[in-house]
Amino acid sequence: MLEKCKYPIIQAPMAGGISTVALAAAVSKNGGLGFLAAGYKTAGALEKEILEMEQIGVLYGVNVFVPSKEPVEQDVGTYKTLLEKDWDMELELPAWSDDEWQQKLTLLKRYKVPAASFTFGCPNKEIIKDLQEQGIYIIITVTDANEARLAQQAGADAVCLQGIEAGGHRGSFENSDLQESRPLIDLLREVRKTVEIPVITAGGIMEGWQIAELIQAGAAAVQLGTAFICCEESGANQLYKRALIERQFTSTKLTRTFTGRLARGLENDFMHRYEAVAPAVYPTLHFLTQSIRKKALASENTQAMSMWAGEGFQRVRAMPVKELMEKLVAEASLS
Repeated sequence: MLEKCKYPIIQAPMAGGISTVALAAAVSKNGGLGFLAAGYKTAGALEKEILEMEQIGVLYGVNVFVPSKEPVEQDVGTYKTLLEKDWDMELELPAWSDDEWQQKLTLLKRYKVPAASFTFGCPNKEIIKDLQEQGIYIIITVTDANEARLAQQAGADAVCLQGIEAGGHRGSFENSDLQESRPLIDLLREVRKTVEIPVITAGGIMEGWQIAELIQAGAAAVQLGTAFICCEESGANQLYKRALIERQFTSTKLTRTFTGRLARGLENDFMHRYEAVAPAVYPTLHFLTQSIRKKALASENTQAMSMWAGEGFQRVRAMPVKELMEKLVAEASLS
């Protein structure tokens, strides 16, 4: 599958509307591999996007969140009460959902999507084999050597190794504060000794020299997310894009305040205010804070928005995908 791409550059699937069909298609048209993000979408909305990609006729992938276990009763109520008081609004506490897991697996098989990646866990051997029998290339997001080994044992075709530098949610199998903190390149060397399947690397990659360095160290491909957020084809809102382009923030931080799971974003007041009290209950907190984030966007309050970004965010470039791909390829001497 990876050898079908002209360049070893994958656009990371970014949930929440960033990974549009236009973005994924443009990356694939320009020699990379574009990904759609199924997370938080209904199966119907995902099917519409898959049909659009099929019509465009390029290679693509779909990323699906492995459902988290139904949370043990934790005191989300205290957090809810505090947020309601601070924001002067009533918040809804949603019921647990598996994000239409079975329906999405059915879609992957029905349309025989070229590639499928999974985040927040590893599907069992039967599911992976079932998808592979439809010709689907299976990638599992991992954050350390142990997860990579489990993915290989389950029959995955490749792993996407996410370094601590990455923006957005930590893709670890467990919702834990214990995270592998070594630099991506060091982690890559260890994981390559642990598994025989291809290792795709992700985390803080913004420029071609990093791509060259990782490929040289044995990565089969690289996956970039933050680097594509300010592209014309990205679905990120303008406030978010401006915050990145104008360097309005000086640092990123891992936080569970917005979603109940560690995710790296532009460091803001919301993170500081609620860090000590936000429980590790994902995706309940994602839905609990949704109306606060919508209100913040409407009032242009970037101090209360979840703006996911990797550690290399200050090197983001605003341009069409075609231009960015050309620059990355030239910088990495891939052509």
